[in-house]
Amino acid sequence: MGDNITTITEFLLLGFPLGPKIQMLLFGLFSLFYILTLLGNGVILGLLSLDSRLHSPMYFFLSHLAIVDIAYACSTVPQMLVNLLNPAKPISFTGCLTQTFHYLTFAVTECLLLVMMSYDRYVAICHPLRYSAIMTWRVCIILAVTSWTTGVFLALIHLVLLLPLPFCRPQKINHFFCEIIAVIKLACADTHINENMVLAGAISVLVGPLSSIVVSYTCILCAILRIQSGEGQRKAFSTCSSHLCVVGLFYGTAIIMYVGPQYGNPKEQKKYLLLFHSLFNPMLNPLIYSLRNSEVKNSLKKLLGVERAL
Repeated sequence: MGDNITTITEFLLLGFPLGPKIQMLLFGLFSLFYILTLLGNGVILGLLSLDSRLHSPMYFFLSHLAIVDIAYACSTVPQMLVNLLNPAKPISFTGCLTQTFHYLTFAVTECLLLVMMSYDRYVAICHPLRYSAIMTWRVCIILAVTSWTTGVFLALIHLVLLLPLPFCRPQKINHFFCEIIAVIKLACADTHINENMVLAGAISVLVGPLSSIVVSYTCILCAILRIQSGEGQRKAFSTCSSHLCVVGLFYGTAIIMYVGPQYGNPKEQKKYLLLFHSLFNPMLNPLIYSLRNSEVKNSLKKLLGVERAL
């Protein structure tokens, strides 16, 4: 067993156990979704940088969310596409752990960014007269840096706990990328600490932040209901609806995977749920914000109008 432990240099991702024709079809579809993810989030970043009307704290956090979505997709989808083209092609041990680290970093960062965005909406609607005094650019930068730093820090903790584990079982990961629980299950040592840390981390960055978002939106709803003007209520709801859709998609799938019942038991449905989480969520986020946010839609129409005029 010692030789097996010291000679592990690569893993084989089982991915999608389907026929070659279906795999090629999935390759085409996932490639399209990947391009749409990069294009959609790239357009959001372009609009936020070019339109001075969108230079506000709300869209500052949205720009960071777009960056995270691009990085999130880039950390998992390319390997998935390679695996669809050549299922027998392994991923190196270093590459696998690097992918795990990146995935965890961007997932945690997105969790916290969504909390920052809900806080921004809370201040804007519940304390509108003090908004500019509370949500200064210094505060926004501190909140964004805190989100990124926490993401890197928590991912490093999991990586440090993962590195010493001996891997002496058949190195076949029952997933389409190096998801941390799937990797942990290949270790031939006691992994209770790793599994408990994953669960504790999931609770701390999912249940805790989601609870704060619920509290924020409860206060927001009460404040909106006190608005006398129907137009004022509609405008307030419109600024929050897109964020709520993104929160529901992201936290809903993540909590089912990592905090839901039968934790640690890699069911096929959870694997495919994570596919939705890592592939479709980053693609849908810019669509949700562009379709449900009037300011983003107006900015896009203005940009397209300028291009047509040219």
